[in-house]
Amino acid sequence: MAALDIQTPFGDRFRDRRGTLPGAGLAWVDALRDEGIAAFEAAGFPDRKVEAWKYTDLRKLAKLDFAPAPLVVDGLSARLSREVEAVGGDAHLAVFVNGRFRADLSRLDRLPQGVRVASLAELLRADDPLLADRLGRVAPVEKRPFLDLNAALMEDGFVIHLPKGAEVEAPIRVLFLTEGQSEPMALHPRNVIVAEEGARATVVEVHVGTDDAPYFSNGASEIDVAATAVLHHYKLQREGASAFHLANIQLRLDRDATYDSFILSTGAELARNEIYAKLAGSGTECRLSGAYLGRGSQHLDTTTLIDHAVPDCTSREVYKGVLDDAAHGVFQGKIIVRPDAQRTDGYQLNRALLLSRKAEINSKPELEIYADDVKCSHGATVGEIDKEALFYLRSRGIPEREARTLLVEAFVQDALEEIRVDEVREEFSGLIRDWMAGVEDLG
Repeated sequence: MAALDIQTPFGDRFRDRRGTLPGAGLAWVDALRDEGIAAFEAAGFPDRKVEAWKYTDLRKLAKLDFAPAPLVVDGLSARLSREVEAVGGDAHLAVFVNGRFRADLSRLDRLPQGVRVASLAELLRADDPLLADRLGRVAPVEKRPFLDLNAALMEDGFVIHLPKGAEVEAPIRVLFLTEGQSEPMALHPRNVIVAEEGARATVVEVHVGTDDAPYFSNGASEIDVAATAVLHHYKLQREGASAFHLANIQLRLDRDATYDSFILSTGAELARNEIYAKLAGSGTECRLSGAYLGRGSQHLDTTTLIDHAVPDCTSREVYKGVLDDAAHGVFQGKIIVRPDAQRTDGYQLNRALLLSRKAEINSKPELEIYADDVKCSHGATVGEIDKEALFYLRSRGIPEREARTLLVEAFVQDALEEIRVDEVREEFSGLIRDWMAGVEDLG
């Protein structure tokens, strides 16, 4: 793997803190961390000669010296306090501030019997058997630099365990709140979701940060969905304007399992959401969708890989992007159909709307098929606002600016229909309207 010719301090940070990280002294944890930092240092920061990073430039990130994120013991800023207050009382709520679990802000006392939502750090310190069996299983160290770095420096994150047959009606909401400091800082949350046979739940992640200084959120999630389980997993990325947000989801689906995902990305200076899904049991359904909305000089990257490893599985991807000013969007979606994965049904679509002549999108859909009884398709389109539709709305007395806003909202709304939980669909629709209200120039 090609790497940027820049020396990063993460290895030194790891060696300085190795003995104080959660789980230090446990042989299996130490081995995982050592393997992660060795792999990261061997690979380094990928440069644009690496095919998977061809459209995303990490030089600015690599040059910054990020200190570990400090604890926040005082009150939250007004912006972040509002995020906590906005979560309805019926939701199960886990709050993390600067990457650390805050029990005082969380509400987890009404979970169904047997369901656990816990802090990764607390479970590591207790050498909990769930983590000993699961951590690093779905997301092993495997030459993905930022996933490997996360394995070395993970400090906290959420762990959700849904036992066999468990049903959680109210959404489990997780807030990751980042209070910017005067100096750049880094956090490496590691999340684990284990949905056992027949379990059902909705998980909503929200990542929000202040604009005080650059920070680096390098998150990773391991998700294991057992036979006949159903997991709805939705995420809002609304980090601070100078933030770098790299997130890696490693997903495994067993027989007749369903995973439904939607990522709404509007924040950060540079953000990349990666999803690697392995369909390991027949009859599984994997739905990956999202919307990315960028303005200014934002860079928003979505990279997915769905691995059809067995027969009779279905996957569907629908992503919509709206880019204004000099924003840059990236979509890389790959579907692999293994030789034994007959009767695969795979669908992939990415559409982008450019509101400015300076905006840019790189779209790279891929199909890699080794079976002969399959139904797979992919498509990518890029365009501007439909002038005929705009003329029609204006001829009905709608002012030009309002007409443009309506057309953009309708464009993104099509992707929102992929969200299967009504409450979340309505919430994300409102967030998109709020984003549109801030667009200064739709022409």
